[in-house]
Amino acid sequence: MQQQILDALRRGAHDDAAALARQALVDAPRDVGLLRAAALALRTAGDRDGALATIDAALADAPDEAELHFLRAGMLLDARDLEAAQAALSQTVALDPNQFGAYVMRAQMAIGRGDLDEAEQQQKLAERVAPEHPWTTMLAGAIASRRGDHDRALGLLSHASSQAPEDLQVLHALAFGYLAAGHLAFAEQAFRRVIEQTGQAPLRGLLAQIVLQQGRPADAADVIAEILADPAQVTPAWQTLGGELELEAGRPERAAPLLHAAFAAHPESRRATNALVQLWSRTDAADDARSTLDAALAAAPEHDHLWLARLAFEPFAGEAARGIVERWNARRPDHLPALQARLSLETGAGDMEAAEAVARAVTALQPGHAAANEFLFNQLLTRDPDAAVSFAEGLQATAHDAARLMLRRWVGLAQDAAGRHADAVATWTAVSVETSAAASAPPEPTAAPAQWPPVAESLAPQPPAVFLYGPPGAQVDRVAGLLRQAVRQFRADRFAGPVADAFQDTRVPARLAAGEFTARQIVDSWRTQLPARDAGDGAIVDWLPWWDNAWLLALRPELPQARLLLALRDPRDMLLEWLAFGTALTMRIEDAQGAADWLARHLAQFAELIEQQLMPVTIVRTDAPAADPMAVSAALGEALALDGFPVPPPQALGPDRLPAGRWRAYTDALAGPIAALTPVAVRLGYPQA
Repeated sequence: MQQQILDALRRGAHDDAAALARQALVDAPRDVGLLRAAALALRTAGDRDGALATIDAALADAPDEAELHFLRAGMLLDARDLEAAQAALSQTVALDPNQFGAYVMRAQMAIGRGDLDEAEQQQKLAERVAPEHPWTTMLAGAIASRRGDHDRALGLLSHASSQAPEDLQVLHALAFGYLAAGHLAFAEQAFRRVIEQTGQAPLRGLLAQIVLQQGRPADAADVIAEILADPAQVTPAWQTLGGELELEAGRPERAAPLLHAAFAAHPESRRATNALVQLWSRTDAADDARSTLDAALAAAPEHDHLWLARLAFEPFAGEAARGIVERWNARRPDHLPALQARLSLETGAGDMEAAEAVARAVTALQPGHAAANEFLFNQLLTRDPDAAVSFAEGLQATAHDAARLMLRRWVGLAQDAAGRHADAVATWTAVSVETSAAASAPPEPTAAPAQWPPVAESLAPQPPAVFLYGPPGAQVDRVAGLLRQAVRQFRADRFAGPVADAFQDTRVPARLAAGEFTARQIVDSWRTQLPARDAGDGAIVDWLPWWDNAWLLALRPELPQARLLLALRDPRDMLLEWLAFGTALTMRIEDAQGAADWLARHLAQFAELIEQQLMPVTIVRTDAPAADPMAVSAALGEALALDGFPVPPPQALGPDRLPAGRWRAYTDALAGPIAALTPVAVRLGYPQA
């Protein structure tokens, strides 16, 4: 119905849109998206009180939704602040206030529904009538903000605010402009001014989020407490938000009454339940959790999140957990989430026969269920690899593209387990060639200079700078996983979105070696990004997507305290891993021989770096990390200059996807590639054969 309302508005059928909106309020009074569209329709039809009440209802359930707050801001013109609007319009003598107001309202409505082209058209019409009016400038700024042109947006909005510093419409737009640009302190000040002038409770939720983003959870909780002090404003949504913030502020005693009240009113709310689970966990209130959740489940067993929350307070796969899972399956037979819990239980308990029966029941209900199919595949892989090949091939016909890719890799694994090594190579290579076709070719390693620049002497102690790198197939992700859990300074942000420095760009090493950049430029580009990466003091463990020894031309003279943490395994196993599973930085592969030849050249740089001691380097051997967690812990402790780096449990390092030394089974199927990699393998400390 939401789309029907918007379609009616677009074609100008305002009465039809309003009728649909009123029906929507009866049918789905808690659907936030539908309430938003209904408010637009009622506003267009002239039902200002109804429109405002509708948007307030949406905000009661979603008090921290910026889009809803922005739409409500536009309603001040015709619902809450009409007299002030008329006073502002009188500034232009020749203006027709009603016509100008219509353009403004239409532009704001278009902004609210994301139709920026329509908003811009209406803004230009308003500009013809009153080119100097602050609302005209405000609209242009709001549109620029929505388009992501934040510098221009803030320039326009600031100008509008200087023209009309007390105008609520302008102040609203300026506040949202600051928020969109990430200027949180200025956004906070602007929203506080709006709240002081209007007393708008819904905006306090957004203000609390802004305060929280600045690292002040207690202040954010106090903002919500001001709302909850008024009984007329109390809703489960506000109680949940307030409780979450009190928890983050370390005040569980203040969170408890809020979260218990919110859960009692709406046990179907996942958000309220999750927040209450956090409270119970932090206060060691397992008995309270069990009794409260059992009572809720007795009344509403259809809510899966309540069963999952209840399981969180029992030992995994223990007898108490088994009892809960059996109750869940009894209350909801043939229900996928209940069966999934049963699968996890049986797997955790080690009853593979029972787990397999459950997995088959799951796939009978949902043939493409990923976790159940993976369990069945792994079972076949252990006892009948040829059957595992057929199983994985059989799933491909109905799988979507991403799943089909994974299934092809499974086929290769099963062929490997079945001893069909040539088939496995063909399967993995075909997948690698296909998935990397659009990627760039692997950069060629730069040649060593005639003489490396000397290592600078530090005049004062410097914060540690550790660079983590693993060549393709080195399983560096396992090392990164440990660091992510144990080291606050670890950063993997280069793989979530590019960091704007030299180390992000695979083309820079060749240009640095050619003299196009100076060492100072390279290191300064890295340093300037550290504050944005929450590493302003310079202490960082930086996971690099790429390494070339040309970086030493910059690091030795400009960052002498830098250390390389290198994930390394037998290069011949690295090639297998690369072909079978890909790598974090996708690079084009045309065939196995070409990949091996390039990998040998790439690894030769590390052999040179280690042999000549060109920079401090710590090697973490990832051939079989779970076999020797102590060695992994010692290497990480050395790299980070930490005594007593926690020894990871073997399961934290994960099972070996391909066991160490598996390359020996491929001496025929990959004879040429293995021959190309053996010399550098020996240089890196691995046996000839």
